[in-house]
Parts: sequence; C-alpha cells; structure tokens
Amino acid sequence: MSAASCLRSEDQFLCSICLDVFTDPVTTPCGHNFCKNCITEHWNSNDQYLCPMCKEVFNTRPELHVNTLLSEMVSQFRQEAQQKASSSSSEQQAAKPGEVPCDVCTGTKLKALKSCLVCLTSYCETHLEPHLTASGLKRHQLMDPVENLEDRMCMKHDKPLELFCKTDQTCVCMLCSVLDHKTHEFVPLKEEYEGKKAELGKTEAEIQQMIQKRRLKIQEIKQSVDLSKEDADREKAEGVQVFTALKESVERSLNELIETIEEKQRATEKQAEDFIKELEQEISDLMKTSSEVKQLSRSEDHLHLLQNVSSLKAAPPTKDWTEVSVRPPSYEGTVVRTVTQLEETLSKEMKKLLAEVELKRVQRYAVDVTLDPNTANPWLILSDDGKQVNHGDVKKNLPDNPERFTRYVNVLGKQSFSSGRFYFEVQVKGKTDWDLGVARELINRKGELTLRPLDGYWTIWLRNGNEYKALAGPSVRLSLQSQPQKVGVFVDYEEGLVSFYDVDAAAHIYSFPGCSFTEKLYPYFNPFLNKGGKNSAPLIICPVNQTE
Repeated sequence: MSAASCLRSEDQFLCSICLDVFTDPVTTPCGHNFCKNCITEHWNSNDQYLCPMCKEVFNTRPELHVNTLLSEMVSQFRQEAQQKASSSSSEQQAAKPGEVPCDVCTGTKLKALKSCLVCLTSYCETHLEPHLTASGLKRHQLMDPVENLEDRMCMKHDKPLELFCKTDQTCVCMLCSVLDHKTHEFVPLKEEYEGKKAELGKTEAEIQQMIQKRRLKIQEIKQSVDLSKEDADREKAEGVQVFTALKESVERSLNELIETIEEKQRATEKQAEDFIKELEQEISDLMKTSSEVKQLSRSEDHLHLLQNVSSLKAAPPTKDWTEVSVRPPSYEGTVVRTVTQLEETLSKEMKKLLAEVELKRVQRYAVDVTLDPNTANPWLILSDDGKQVNHGDVKKNLPDNPERFTRYVNVLGKQSFSSGRFYFEVQVKGKTDWDLGVARELINRKGELTLRPLDGYWTIWLRNGNEYKALAGPSVRLSLQSQPQKVGVFVDYEEGLVSFYDVDAAAHIYSFPGCSFTEKLYPYFNPFLNKGGKNSAPLIICPVNQTE
C-alpha cells in the first residue's frame, strides 16, 4: 500500500483492481474509476466487458478517456503524500531495542516502517519512499518490519523462498523445485499460506469453542456449588429450627421436673415449720405453768397454797405428739416418669417438626396446574381459569374425544411431567367426598376403572365425610388427627415417590414409595357426586404459599 495509507483520503484515490494510487485514472460509463492499464488488461483477459465494481455488462467496449479532474487530484495527493513523508522524516525515532532498524540508514538507525520481501531490506519512512513512487518498485511486496530477512533466502541457492514443497512440508526456492525437489508437488507460498491460515482459523474456532465449553462448565460447576451452598444453608437452618425446638422442649421438661421436686420440698419445709411453731408455743405455755407451780410450791402460807392449788391441777391444752412426724416426700420414679413423658412429647414434636420441614422442602417444587377441559367428564363444571371443578346437575353435550373420561367424573391437569419433581395444592374444604392424586398418560378413560397403581393411579380419597383411604390396591385406611382443608400432592419422578400432605396441619398423610414411572404423569381430580348439595363445594387448585 502507498505512503498515503496514513492520510484520511487514501481510499478515494485507490484503484480497486491494483489497490494502488491511480495511474492515468479513467471513468467507465457506470461511473467507476480505474487505472487505464488496469481496466484495459482486465477487459483484455475476459470475454465480457463488465465493470469490476458493480458488474454492469457493456455490449461494446467503452471508449476510455483519462479523467482530467481526478488525475489532477491524484497528482496533488501524491505531492502532499511526498511532502508529508519528507516532513515526518525529521520526526522519526531511532530504533529502540527490540524494534527493527532501517537497513539503509547510516549513523543513527531509524525505526523501520516496512520490510520488502523482494529486496530483503527493511526501510524507514524516508528510505521507503522509492517503493511508493517508483513504478518498478511499487510492485514489490511490502510487509510490517521483520528482522532476519536473510532467513527468507534459500541457504543453498541464495534465492528467495517462493514455493512450498507439499511433499517435504518445507519452503523452497525456484532452483530447489527443479533440482533437489524436482519430483515433488509445489504450490506458491501464498496458496499454502491461505490454506494454513484457513486451517489455523478452523483450529482457532475449535479452540474458542473448547474454551467456551469449559467456561460454561465452570459456570455450571459454580452454579452447582451455589445451589449446594443454598441447600446446605437451608438444611442447617432447618436443623437449627428442629433441634432448637427439641432443646426447648427438653429444657421445659427439666424445669418442670425441678419445679415439681422443689414444690414437694417446700411443702415438707412448711409442714415442719408449722409443727415446730406449734411445739414451741406449747413449750412456752408449759414453761409458764411450771413457773407458777414452782412459785406456789415454795409458799409457806397454808391457806394460800390450798386456795390456789386447784387452779393449777388442769395442765394447759396440749397435743399428743406421739404419732406426729415429718416424713420426707418420696421422689422415687419422678425422673423416670418425667423422662418417659419427655420421650413421648419429643416423639410427637419430632414427627410434627419433621413433617413441617418435609412440607417446606416439597413446596419448593410447586408448579402451576390448570384443569384440562378436553379430559373432563360431561357432568363436570370447570371454572374459566381452569382452577376449580365440581359436579353439575346437567350433563353437557361434549365430543367424545379419546382423552375424555366418560363413565367417572374425573378430570386431569393440562400439564404433564416426565422427569424431576413437582408439587401442587388443592382445597377440599366443605366437601364430603373427593379423589386426588396423579395418573399416567395411557389410563383407561372410557369404561370401568380401578384406582390403584397397577392401573396407573396413585390417589387418596375421602368418602362420607370421615373415611380416608389410600388406594394402594388393596386400599389402606388412614387415621388422621384432623380433617384436611387443603391437600398437597408431591411427586419425585426419578425416585418413584408420590406423597400427600395436610397443608394447614403441616402433616404427612400417606406416601406411595418405590413406584416405577415410564409414562407422562398428569394431576388427577375427582370432585365426586353432589349428593343432593351436601358435596357441592368445588375442588380448588390453590397457589402455594410456603409454610413459615
């Protein structure tokens, strides 16, 4: 490229064929400019007269004339470029260590601007000028300055290395190709360069892809660590909550035990104090009487003694203390009874706390479930938002599509699950009968069906307001502490687990463990019959609010 490469207007004066500053610029009928020789040679070597820029084809060879205005502008541009190169030469810096010096400079070596692969010489900006202006030198191949240009010469023949021997995978000169490598396959250096460059580009792309994969893997690992930390922190918090509650229960029992023992001791001390006080009072009374007796017995007055002795015959009233005693209270078995009671309390509290923790854990997998009207039995009424269902009094005229239940008043959720964990909650308040659970995709929907895992149903039900069963085939009667108002359903597909919870009581109801799922699973609902209005309340799919 010319010295004008440093000027902003360079692109305006470059021929698009030779990529150099115009020489005798001419203009084609389509308005594009080229060197006269460049466009002439281009048309001489092609069958069509077309513009290299816009590809417009001319039926006859256009007559070309030098564009005088552009020619004058190019001439002025060359002069400005030469002046700039001349004026900047005084500002050039001497080559620093590690920089390529000019091979032509004498005395202080200036920093090389380009190296010529034909001359095998590096030039500073001043000495590069001939390569930018002389017609014979303008065709030389220039590149960014490099040291040791002699390495680009064949050491055997002292000729430029211009070819690449594909047989020996080495760079050779023209003499090598006809002497030492005459039977080998050769290509120009540029061709091999382009091929290797393409290979390097491909390799670089592959490396970048490998880097990206590893960065993604790092991100994945970091996310796993973050998730692990979150789980660990959550588990620690839950552990602290459980053990704090148990510790408080133990401390309460210990305080109650100590209070019981101390209360017995206080009662014993109070009884002893009362006895002592009473005895001391009697002693005081007796000592007073004794004093009076002694005083009277010393009297020598016959009449006085006889007159007063009768009043001393009656001793003051006293208690018979023979059978009276303070018996220490028995503490035998107090600790054992307290510990036994504590064990029962802790067992109940642990079950409750663990159920709360378990419910919190499964609630994290809450999903948004809506009812699928295409599966609903014609007797069912679904809300517009797909969140409520109850039995109606009129059978609707609906198409008997394959997925619709026709015999039993069942309906499935729209959402299906074939992996992972999911959880949803259903309000059953006010109902006397209902079925809830999950069902596999390929269940019987038209005829007789049995709610059991063998037939693709994992469900529990309520009948007659107080009869709860898990339909495990055979069914299992459930004894619940309270009637659930809201039921939670949790599924771990890979683990093969279906569990049910009383949400308000934070209590576990029943689990189907060890299931083997191979099909999609759908939430399953049956609001049952109205029973004359006794069971008219709907089943309602509720948003999940995690328990505190």
